[in-house]
Amino acid sequence: MMVQTVSGRISVESLGRTLMHEHLFIAFPGAWFDPLAKFDRGELIEEAIRRLVKLRTEHGVRTFVDPCPIELGRDVTLMKEISEKSGMQIICTTGFYYEEMGLPIYWRRRTVDEIAELYIREISHGIGDTGVKAGAIKVSTSAPAVTAHEKKFLEAACIAHQATGVPIITHTTDGCAGPEQQELLAAGGVAAHRCLIGHCCSNVDPAYHRQVVDAGSYIGFDQIGMFYYQSDEVRADNLAKLVRDGFRAQIMMSMDRLCGRLGKYNRQLTVEEMAEMEHLKSLGLHQAHTYMFTDFIPLLHARDISQADIDSILEDNPRRFFAGEVMPERTPPSLVVRKEQV
Repeated sequence: MMVQTVSGRISVESLGRTLMHEHLFIAFPGAWFDPLAKFDRGELIEEAIRRLVKLRTEHGVRTFVDPCPIELGRDVTLMKEISEKSGMQIICTTGFYYEEMGLPIYWRRRTVDEIAELYIREISHGIGDTGVKAGAIKVSTSAPAVTAHEKKFLEAACIAHQATGVPIITHTTDGCAGPEQQELLAAGGVAAHRCLIGHCCSNVDPAYHRQVVDAGSYIGFDQIGMFYYQSDEVRADNLAKLVRDGFRAQIMMSMDRLCGRLGKYNRQLTVEEMAEMEHLKSLGLHQAHTYMFTDFIPLLHARDISQADIDSILEDNPRRFFAGEVMPERTPPSLVVRKEQV
């Protein structure tokens, strides 16, 4: 079984340790028109290479999935150059963002079949005239529910999946509407195990996580370090619970970090958030792509999650997802003896 990267097709066995939801560069619609927005392509490439080489050489990451939506500054020639210079395998996607922050007017006016045709072309023939092909489909929805416009784009994603066989990676806003996404994808003929329901770790409720995994999809704990959505202590508690309850094979871990952006944040930060950002910068942690390994995985170890569990989440699960393999049977709940009970 093969998977498409920005530099060509590779076997799923070559994926190795994989980060399933990261970014090199984003630019929210309209940022290009801000005269104060600065962007140095050469500096971005240099910084991205530095980060990816560090991930590869110090933490064994071999594959970096960048599911940047089409209208958020997706630049596949940039991705290809960074991939080739860093030695990191990079997978890009086709698909648009959610309604409040994306979905350009032109494409809102297109039919479902026209949107699906774009997706299929970017997967099968390439993105524009770059020759770079998408290896997965991106679906994005709003909170608290999926909008009518988003349902049209989601339906197009289902058609493109049926035509090409590539998997679907989703964005959920504020960790909402994951089960609704699953229902709509199932109605479009997409098997649950071909879908990764993203950003579920921003939802504090373990019952929500259980609803997603019980429906048979992969669950994204893929905003690790995003303290303004949820604390990592809570993320670690909820991830550990899923592992102990036998759902290790359905978990994906990533950080949703980016190496650079054009313009300001997509919302006004509070005074507290700005202070925290400055604090992280002073520690050298701001947007660090190594954060998950240096800071979050130790939280999992403290909750008796083994390195074997973590290796399986980062290696076995992405391989199975891209291969389209049926989900293995749920593993029995771990018989963990807590340290405080010893």
